Amino acid sequence: MGAATVILIAVNQADIASFNQGESLRNLLQWDFLPDVEGHPAFSHRHLRMWYLPDGLLFEDYLDRRWNEATGESVREVIFPSRHAAVSGRASLTLHPIGVPHLPEGEQGPYGGLGGKSPPPNTRLAPWWKLLLERAPQHSEVEGFDLSLEVTHHGPFLEAPALFIEVGSTEATWGHEGAANLLAEIIRDGLLSSDVNTWSDVQDKHEHVVLVTLGGGHYAPRANALAALEKVWLGHMLASYALPFIQTDGDEPEGTWKQAINDAITSTRRAFPGGEIIVSMDKKAFKGWQRQAIRNHLDGMKIPLLTTRQIKSRLQGTDE
Repeated sequence: MGAATVILIAVNQADIASFNQGESLRNLLQWDFLPDVEGHPAFSHRHLRMWYLPDGLLFEDYLDRRWNEATGESVREVIFPSRHAAVSGRASLTLHPIGVPHLPEGEQGPYGGLGGKSPPPNTRLAPWWKLLLERAPQHSEVEGFDLSLEVTHHGPFLEAPALFIEVGSTEATWGHEGAANLLAEIIRDGLLSSDVNTWSDVQDKHEHVVLVTLGGGHYAPRANALAALEKVWLGHMLASYALPFIQTDGDEPEGTWKQAINDAITSTRRAFPGGEIIVSMDKKAFKGWQRQAIRNHLDGMKIPLLTTRQIKSRLQGTDE
């Protein structure tokens, strides 16, 4: 009999938003105590594992590999309950993939991660986004909270698919128990309910699309709208700042923009075997020469660059 394959939920004990989600999840399910892993508390429920780390998550590289080395169990994906910080100070609930594909290869990011590389985006991003949009209005305690996806950013680096699920965006709301309870319910139902599909459940993959977005700010209004649609799955989302261009006299700009796109698509493809990768670009976020460089590069990769209208038409079977 082979080693168990598990889903790892990594909790930061020093982050009240992460800790509260973990504690709420422990209250929602029956968990068994495990022997400490690397000296830190760990719990088990069926194929789920929860690991309480002492301080911070962004620099905890290779958690999947470390868990395997310590327990013999193979980690197929990692969920990070966390807090979200923003200067706006607005109460918010967010989801996002991780990675710093635009930084020089091998360089550690200021908030963790390994330059030039991104963990595969967890395929639960779009289903959980739909679940959040459905559930939040039913929970009066989070009335007034913004709901948003965020673009791909920060660490840690892993080999397993990963996502962050967060309460934002200041100390005033990080400890909000109603928000933690809602996100814990989404984690529970998203991981255990047969009503929430996973990519491996999809039989007619040719009727679905896997979306990568390029351009725009830290929040992702384009992805927010498109990932709410049925049969749209979500991969990496790269903000404008994650596509650094340097204009040259030659035909192609320099900078790490191409490296970032290549990694985002390769990583997303790894997460969604058999899926059709499509790209949506925020045209207003780029200058004309940047848009053309992106188009040429995607053409060379044979990756469709589609407008919102074209994506909706494709999903309806009426390609334009």
